[in-house]
Amino acid sequence: MKDHIYDLIIIGAGSAGFPAWMYASRYTLSNLIIGEMPGWALATSHCVENYPGTLSSTGWDIMKNFRQHAESSGSKFLQDRVETVSKVAEDMFQVQTMKGDIYHAKRIILATGNIYKMLGVPGEKEFYGQGVSYCATCDGSFYKNLTVAVVGAWNTAITEALYLSEIAKEVHIIVRSDRARAEDIWIQKANMKANIIFHYTTQISEIVWNMMGVNSALLTTWETLSLDGVFVAVGSSPITDIVEVLSPEKDSEWCLVVDKRQETTVPWLYAAWDVTTNSNKFRQTIMSAAEWCLAAHSVHEDILRIGH
Repeated sequence: MKDHIYDLIIIGAGSAGFPAWMYASRYTLSNLIIGEMPGWALATSHCVENYPGTLSSTGWDIMKNFRQHAESSGSKFLQDRVETVSKVAEDMFQVQTMKGDIYHAKRIILATGNIYKMLGVPGEKEFYGQGVSYCATCDGSFYKNLTVAVVGAWNTAITEALYLSEIAKEVHIIVRSDRARAEDIWIQKANMKANIIFHYTTQISEIVWNMMGVNSALLTTWETLSLDGVFVAVGSSPITDIVEVLSPEKDSEWCLVVDKRQETTVPWLYAAWDVTTNSNKFRQTIMSAAEWCLAAHSVHEDILRIGH
């Protein structure tokens, strides 16, 4: 059982949490970062080429640099999973971890990210990052003049297909119902693209690979599509259940509503990136780092203004 009062506890050890951690230490806030998996989703990316100042690097190397920078500023990292965040007083949060440890903090920054909804078919988990992706903006450039599929029917799927159509030779959109559910403007644009092909009333039943990676997908219509990559765009869920007892306001997609300072509707509970309504939900590393630095800055402003 632990009992130490921090100025700030940061929950989540990804591309959002580590920059917030670094800024908190530079502001001389006593702080602790708790995360189950250092690096989170970014650490699984085999190649990142869209982070400023990084021409090409693995996600793991970028996260290693983030962590080293934060630790050099004097921050402390605890590898554990937070089970619940509650309030024990108006100005005091209690954080309980999976190991049963309890920590107290005056402020909380939530950086837990989201969980991509998966297809649950053979080959999907096995080739995540090696032909299977959940982010066209992140990985699309690796499929120049190749053939890919996008699975999904809503705005995200169709806009990702449009983006990929400028890079790939051919883009197949797999829709399980008899029509796409995206806004008409996106469907019209997709229909105007010669290299975008819709497949309705079907689903991927298996992603097939060889020694070189993904090479095809089997559909429930018994058709086999020759592919170099599969982009899954069937939605995601923000990880916010650990603060449910605090009843923060959420939008229709269960993202936490935050103001321009990244503060939620629960006083002194801050959040950013995947779990929030800010940045138009543009889920990119540069956005996560920026929002979390802003959140740490807001915490520092609070303490300067209030005195504790």
